[in-house]
Amino acid sequence: MSLGSFVLGFSTADIDYEMLKNLGISIGILLLFILFRNLFTKYVFQLILKLSRKTPTDFFTQICLSFERPLGWFFIIFGLYIAMDYFPFIEQHNALFLKFLRSMVIVLITWGLFNLSSPTSGLLISFNQKLNNKIDLILIPFISRTIRVIIIAISISIIGQEFNYDVNGLVAGLGLGGLAFALAAKEAVGNLIGGVVIVTEKPFSIGDWILTPSVEGIVEDINFRSTKVRTFSQALVTVPNATLANEAITNWSRMGKRKIDFHLGLNYQTTKEEIERVVSRIDKLLRTHEEIHPDTIMVAFDHYNESSLDILVYFFTNSTVWAEHVKIKHEINLAIMGILEEEGVEVAFPSRTIYVSPQTNELFQTMGSFD
Repeated sequence: MSLGSFVLGFSTADIDYEMLKNLGISIGILLLFILFRNLFTKYVFQLILKLSRKTPTDFFTQICLSFERPLGWFFIIFGLYIAMDYFPFIEQHNALFLKFLRSMVIVLITWGLFNLSSPTSGLLISFNQKLNNKIDLILIPFISRTIRVIIIAISISIIGQEFNYDVNGLVAGLGLGGLAFALAAKEAVGNLIGGVVIVTEKPFSIGDWILTPSVEGIVEDINFRSTKVRTFSQALVTVPNATLANEAITNWSRMGKRKIDFHLGLNYQTTKEEIERVVSRIDKLLRTHEEIHPDTIMVAFDHYNESSLDILVYFFTNSTVWAEHVKIKHEINLAIMGILEEEGVEVAFPSRTIYVSPQTNELFQTMGSFD
């Protein structure tokens, strides 16, 4: 072997060894940061979270919870940057690589802010409580989603500028395509406008019990497209905002009192005096009951039915809670039954009286004699 060949072979082996060594160091640094990330999340972050919960407000706790996962990924990105100092194939200060890392950091910040602006994070609710509930609950999901859209839009804009993309051209392009988009998304725009109408007029709020031709139940959420209502059978119904905005909405949760009305049918053997006493006693019962609203109480002999003399009983309960309302109705019905028993009056049931003329009676008797 010649001296030149020996030197060339030695140099190549030395280069390969150096490259593998740097590659190993690079991978080791990255693995070390991944391990450090797990230790930080398991111990350090949990300690910070415990300390944050001892503060007078939960603002810092919400920030910690929102940025928990983005912070974990930040360790990996930072470790990747340090590892690139030894990585043999890409330089640490490579322009494209640095742009990629900066974009990843922007994504992580966006991720944390996105979590922080969630309606379930409690941050907006806490802020609303400090304002003495000046913001209606129905606005909180809308405000949350609006903030999220703004955060994402700003993030995309910054990342676009990072890669030297003309964001102004994109905005201009969206403006030119706006008309076509509006025509194609007519339903979506209608639902968005319907949502704005609902938020503006406030026919209901989150947690209200509503009744519409489409659905009855408890309002759970409202977004740009639809409103989610939980029925009493625990089914979740999603109603488009455009549909809901054009329907009659009964908000049972905003009732000041709850109606009970029915007809009490007495049989035709009931005398006028008995009817008067029954009406008077039922009226007194309703007016002295603590759970009955005193403003509108009506008890009167209403009309002659086919098989009964009908008494109208019309009143309202103070409570609008369904269970309490039914309980009061139960008590009143039992009390009315006691009044009828004490007065010796019977409730009518559907019946029909047949009158037979003397001639028809004789005919029946003649037909019976043939048998």
